[in-house]
Amino acid sequence: MDNMFISIVIPVYNEEQNVGILYREIVDVLGHPYDHFEIIFVNDGSTDSSFQQLMGLHRKDKRVKILNFRKNFGQSAAISAGFNFSKGEVIVTLDADLQNDPADIPQIIDKLMEGYDIVNGWRKKRKDKFFTRKIPSFLGNKLISFITKVKLHDYGCTLRGFKREVVQNLKLYGEMHRYIPAIASRIGINSIEIPVNHRERKYGHSKYGLGRTLRVILDLISIKYLLSYSHRPLQIFGSLGILMMMLGFVSGLFLIYVKYFQNQTANRPLLFFTVLAIFVGFQMITLGLLAEMLARIYHEGFNKDSYALRDRIGFSNEDIDDRP
Repeated sequence: MDNMFISIVIPVYNEEQNVGILYREIVDVLGHPYDHFEIIFVNDGSTDSSFQQLMGLHRKDKRVKILNFRKNFGQSAAISAGFNFSKGEVIVTLDADLQNDPADIPQIIDKLMEGYDIVNGWRKKRKDKFFTRKIPSFLGNKLISFITKVKLHDYGCTLRGFKREVVQNLKLYGEMHRYIPAIASRIGINSIEIPVNHRERKYGHSKYGLGRTLRVILDLISIKYLLSYSHRPLQIFGSLGILMMMLGFVSGLFLIYVKYFQNQTANRPLLFFTVLAIFVGFQMITLGLLAEMLARIYHEGFNKDSYALRDRIGFSNEDIDDRP
């Protein structure tokens, strides 16, 4: 415990009033029992004075490090950058809006030390608006748990703890940060969910609303594909293709039977369906083969960050060279 290095990763987007308070709370919690830690603030294209506030914290405390994005790339990209540049054996993520309580960090670290690979926070007594936040979140969590087969009460809680080996080669984009437990389940991780404190927002405004629901649903479709078919995409596209071609052949046989055995004129809509079904089926199989080739290219080393950095502040050359 004394020699363990801890990385705290915090995405920041227009939180000028909160980052200083959050820094002091984290230092108060980690300062005594944990001697070795870093706080990585990822400034995700803030348009207020958040970056200036973070620079002031870095000048005062060199344990504060800053990744400054060129524009807003989203929370998943910010967390991914924090993972890439962190050097802790244990990595904890949390929001910058003060709604996550840093006082919960020690219990998350303790659970990781018990042998868990991921510790997920559960905002059991959530301090958010009922209709616009709690209800959509409840329904979303149920849907995500059903689709991914990874049962969690709260997929949206950013307060999480990770062992380094879990996040080392994790690629995040879109809204994928909320699905990390499901993505990591592919490699047999051992995770747990624990209740954490959730506080009302005092300063600033929420960056989330009902408008991102469609993006979350589309990312959920991507997650289902990644979990079930990313290593064998031909099975989903090929199955659909074969089904369409079979329907086309059956309808074609029916048309032949009607024309030559009952001497009736071919049904034009059914004839059109027959040709379309066979053509679409062939296209689906071709798409599956292309997906197989893309999956092979990806798994053989395709690597591209989902963000662009303007500044890296507080990181040594060694930290940058050690990136995965």
